[in-house]
Amino acid sequence: MPRRLYPCTPTRLSTWLDCPRRYRMAYLDRPAPAKGPPWAHNSFGASVHNALAGWWRLRRPERTVTAAGGLLERGWIEEGYSGPGQSAEQRAKARDMVERYTATLDPAVEPLGVERTVGTHTEHIVLSGRIDRLDSRRGPAGETALAVVDYKTGRRRLSTDDARTSLALALYALAAARIFHTPCHRVELHHLPTGEIHAWEHTPATLDRHVQRAEGIAAECRAADERFRAGLPAGQVDEVFRPRPGPGCSWCDFRSLCPEGAATGPAHRPWDGLAE
Repeated sequence: MPRRLYPCTPTRLSTWLDCPRRYRMAYLDRPAPAKGPPWAHNSFGASVHNALAGWWRLRRPERTVTAAGGLLERGWIEEGYSGPGQSAEQRAKARDMVERYTATLDPAVEPLGVERTVGTHTEHIVLSGRIDRLDSRRGPAGETALAVVDYKTGRRRLSTDDARTSLALALYALAAARIFHTPCHRVELHHLPTGEIHAWEHTPATLDRHVQRAEGIAAECRAADERFRAGLPAGQVDEVFRPRPGPGCSWCDFRSLCPEGAATGPAHRPWDGLAE
């Protein structure tokens, strides 16, 4: 019998690369271990993403800058902040962010998809994921092509290299092209805090390299999954799912369950990821 294709998402693959122990806790352990407290920067990002998605779902005449701010206010997620004062301060920043961004958009240009789930398969894996926005664009010769747009709200400044090396964006471009039977080579990171757009035009060769990379990571995940489900002796669990201590441990949801991660340094507070 042919071997079943391995189902995965870009997030699952990146979690394995970051730390196999965290991967095991997030995807394999049952019952799932309790996570730490919610992060304020995640609440901030989710609030902004939800407001922008809601803005595109409004009727065209209703897509105003003020409407974007109103959606942000009504959908604000309070979790993770140090208190009401910090939450209110960050809500004002987020409102300004979505209003400045939507002021640059043409409300009459309809995206092909908003928060659109896409999927495809290769010879070895089945991929799925969700795109923040999928645009239909016109090329210089008038041809139709797709562009994957990903919103970023983090404090770290981005570059073209971030768009070029993003495994998730490349896989989304591949999936979108196959679903809509339309070329999709352009991927864009829209960094809302700075208003910068960092884009990359993939070629079939660069997309293929990302697919090969995804398949290689997925093969490691599959092997580890199968060993785990077959039953690992207690002494072998950490051999298969080795922790990878580093700076990211201070942000890990499972830090309290990982002695190696806890030893890397003090834990961050839930609101430490917010931009100053």
